[in-house]
Formats: sequence, C-alpha cells, structure tokens
Amino acid sequence: MTTIWAGLATGALYSLVAIGYNVVLLASGVVNFANAYLIMIGTFLAYVCLVDWGLPVAAAIPLTGLAVAVIAVVEERIAIRPLLNRQGGHAALITTVGVGTLLGGIAAKVWGTEPVRVPSPFSAEPLTLLGGTIQRNDLVLILLVLALGVGLHLWSRRTLLGLASLATAENRQAAQARGLNVRALGLGAFALAGLIAGLFAVFVAGRTYAHFHLGETLALFGFVAIAIGGSGSQLGGLIGGFAIGLLYAVTARYVGDSYPQIVVFAVFLLILLTRPRGLFGGAAERQV
Repeated sequence: MTTIWAGLATGALYSLVAIGYNVVLLASGVVNFANAYLIMIGTFLAYVCLVDWGLPVAAAIPLTGLAVAVIAVVEERIAIRPLLNRQGGHAALITTVGVGTLLGGIAAKVWGTEPVRVPSPFSAEPLTLLGGTIQRNDLVLILLVLALGVGLHLWSRRTLLGLASLATAENRQAAQARGLNVRALGLGAFALAGLIAGLFAVFVAGRTYAHFHLGETLALFGFVAIAIGGSGSQLGGLIGGFAIGLLYAVTARYVGDSYPQIVVFAVFLLILLTRPRGLFGGAAERQV
C-alpha cells in the first residue's frame, strides 16, 4: 500500500498541472505549457517567503499564490493575447513553450541549479493508513488536488461563468458576437491557473524540492495526463494524472527503475491510437 500512496502523491502533481492546463484551455482554447513552470517558480517563491523572509506558512501560501497569478497575467497580456487576436491558438501554444523556457532560465540564474529544500508545513513523521505509510504533506496534497479537480469540474458545468468559458473555448468569435467578454475570460483563466499554481507550490515543494528542471518534468507528464484523460475535461485530467502516478510507482516497484517512463508512454501511445480524444474526451459535433 505504501507504493500506492507514493503513486497517488506523484499523480497528484501531474493532475495539478493537467488542471491548470484545462483551466486555460476551457476559457481561451490555448494549452498553457508554461503552467508547469509557474508551479516551479512558485516553489522558489515559497522558499523566499518561508526561509529568506521567515514568514509563517499562513502568509507564505497566499503571497506565493498572488505573485504567481501576477506572472500568469503578464504572460497572457504580453505573450498570448496578441497572438490570439492575429494567429490563433497554435502559435500561442508555441509561445507558452518559450515562456516556460524563459522562466526556467530565470530560476536557474536567480536561485542556481542545485535543488533547494522548502520547509514542509507538516511534521516529517509519516502516517500509517490502510496498511501503508505516507507523508502528511503528500496526503494533504492528494486531498486538495482531488477537491480542486472535482470543484472545477462542477464549476465549469453548472455555473454561467463556467459555461461562458466553455463557449469561448469552442468558438472565440461566436462567443464574442454573443456578447461575451472573451478577453476578460481569458485573462481570468490565466490568473486563476497562476493562483492555483502558487497556492499549491508549498505542498509541491514538500514532495519534490525547488529545482529549475521541475517545470520540464511536470509539463511533460501533465500534458500526457490531459491526453490520456481528455483535453478540456477536468475529471479526465484529474484521473489521467493519478493513473500516470500509480502506473509509474507500480512499474518502478515491481519491474524496475529503468522502465516506468517506457511503460507510461507505451500506455499513452496505445490510448492515442484507440481513443485519440482521451478516455473522457468526446467528439465535437458541428452542423455543416
């Protein structure tokens, strides 16, 4: 059971990235590849708040969240909005990759290339649950990501703002013609995704450390999570992330440390071949 808990904790990281991808995708039609790098920047900012400034966790978490949200807003205004107005989502996707690379370079320059340990808000004494052990930080991370994914799924399906975001992602021009403020929705989505990345950064760092390469790993497996679960589906991204984490942990435990990535990407390719829209993605219907 300890292996299962470890897989769920790792999967929570990938689900968190997938949730951030889907928040922006559902409102603007863009996969913000830089979202994983925002989480990485958040771990360093959490370190600054907790270690350099000596702030309590209750102050460090909201400050980190707000700071990362501001970075996400700057990204949307400078790098994304001009491209959406002129060239569409494909060019914006490439730009988000560039923004992520830039953030990684800034992190390496400011904080160095060695991993930095961020103090965990919880005791290091592990818990014993269902016959296995798990760190308190990991358990909280799992529960919070589950609550976030389910909550955002319900919000996107049962509120007017959530439905408006879906309409904008489906057809930006038609939504604008219907009177929706697509720019505000897109900006709000980037801000929300950045806020989530910053708020969770303390818990992410409690499992991974702060490191400038963290964004690359999270971005890759987060993308695999939404591809498996179905892009645009919060529940799909949530389940896809946890499934990857479990598959990775079980493979490492029973097959060997050299095989988890091979197995994960083999499953990824199999799902792409059999279910191109993911396990929970549906085909879009259009009148012609």
